[in-house]
Amino acid sequence: MTPAGPALALKPGSSWADAWQRCRTVAPEAFRDDRVLNLWDAAWRADGRVLPATSPVDGTPVTGPPRLDGTTAHRAVRASLDQHRAWRHVPLPERRARVAATLDALARHRELLALLLVWEIGKPWRLAQADVDRAVDGVRWYLDGIDGMLEERAPLDGPVSNIASWNYPMSVLVHAMLVQALAGNAVVAKTPTDGGVACLTLACALAAREGLPLTLVSGTGGELSPALVRAPEIGCVSFVGGRDTGAAVATAVTDLGKRHILEQEGLNTWGIWDFSDWDTLTAVIPRLFDYGKQRCTAYPRFVVQRRLFDAFLTAYLPAVRTLRVGHPLAVDAPDAPYPALDLGPVINAAKAKELHDQVAEAVDRGAVPLHRGSAAGARFLPGQDTSAYVQPVTLLNPPRSSPLHHAEPFGPVDTEAELLAAMNASNGALVATVSTDDPATFGRLAPHIRAFKVGHGVPRSRGDRDELFGGHGASWRGAFVGGELLVRAVTRGPAGERLPGNFPDHHLMP
Repeated sequence: MTPAGPALALKPGSSWADAWQRCRTVAPEAFRDDRVLNLWDAAWRADGRVLPATSPVDGTPVTGPPRLDGTTAHRAVRASLDQHRAWRHVPLPERRARVAATLDALARHRELLALLLVWEIGKPWRLAQADVDRAVDGVRWYLDGIDGMLEERAPLDGPVSNIASWNYPMSVLVHAMLVQALAGNAVVAKTPTDGGVACLTLACALAAREGLPLTLVSGTGGELSPALVRAPEIGCVSFVGGRDTGAAVATAVTDLGKRHILEQEGLNTWGIWDFSDWDTLTAVIPRLFDYGKQRCTAYPRFVVQRRLFDAFLTAYLPAVRTLRVGHPLAVDAPDAPYPALDLGPVINAAKAKELHDQVAEAVDRGAVPLHRGSAAGARFLPGQDTSAYVQPVTLLNPPRSSPLHHAEPFGPVDTEAELLAAMNASNGALVATVSTDDPATFGRLAPHIRAFKVGHGVPRSRGDRDELFGGHGASWRGAFVGGELLVRAVTRGPAGERLPGNFPDHHLMP
């Protein structure tokens, strides 16, 4: 028998208690013994009821968001308008200097921000660091080009309100907030309910020290929506989340005629047609599982030409079997690096149970399990809580009655028309990919796929720097972003300007 290796242990200095104490040392104004504070009217305030929370990583108790009531949220928004009216007149060189100083501070505390992301939302270490780096590097790109982007443009009449999902606090939410401030706007943000409050609090504390006009509040959508979406003081609403909540926000901003950016979920698909480069596909597949597919640009659906289905499975299944799952901070020696994992936990135990139940129901109704990952090979601490972990599962032909049929089916299909119909099943998506050997085939199929970005044999993502981002159909409402479009979305241009995006009265591609 092969002797067992040493038991895994938490890397020294990486516990939640260690991370929390470091936050209190770095930003004592924003962190108390047992809670984070809300930031509004340029001050950190111990208001709002703190609810208990646990880490998806191993059930460790972590700090929860201090939830404000609607009345206090309205006061915070009114105070943000006062900040906005002052900030919009700050000269651009000074705004640029303050944002640059904020980026330097974020870079100095990169490891702590990444550690908070691991504990709060379960990102593996590599992905947590990447989330911080993309935020910092992305905003630096705007610092270099902001002069040209702001020619003949002015800040909005009121602050930008941000309501974002939990999965990318830094590279999506903090990135957007800093660019919005650079463009001359005060910024309001709601912390996601499911996680990320400590990371966002630390980032905002570093920015507030440099004089950026940020407001950070916590609460439920139902309680805060009247202030963060409907309040007349708000100049623009930026939302990242699901279609159900997004539809309610869309109705509100449309009724009020308010500037808006609403990024919503769509069914991103990968099509396989007249294809033979299976080694390349096998190499790409593990990347598609980054962060447990908890990304807005994840690819949950493969649609495969019937005659290629056996070859597809031969390429796909070995790649899935290589996925590494476990505790993101568990090491086998104190000086060992953090493990290189593909998957940590999903966002919480309730989501894990929902996924387990959906798989079990689909199999009971006729789906064929082609692969089930085993917890036996996962990297866990002895006795740790693993209730938020889901091992990879591959199902063939989930029944139409199953939610997985609409999110996870594998082909096969026989005609190009069937391929396109299956790839366009969700009334619009953010990204899609077609793997085909023939460039002419790709050129013929791609224009008929209702996704904002379509890759030829490669995954597409939200992108950085000058890469634009949006969605087709119900996956996006309002102004597109990315590159100079993000600045245009949060500034006023010439009279009669029509922004690229999906609006009630027009659809304009950039």
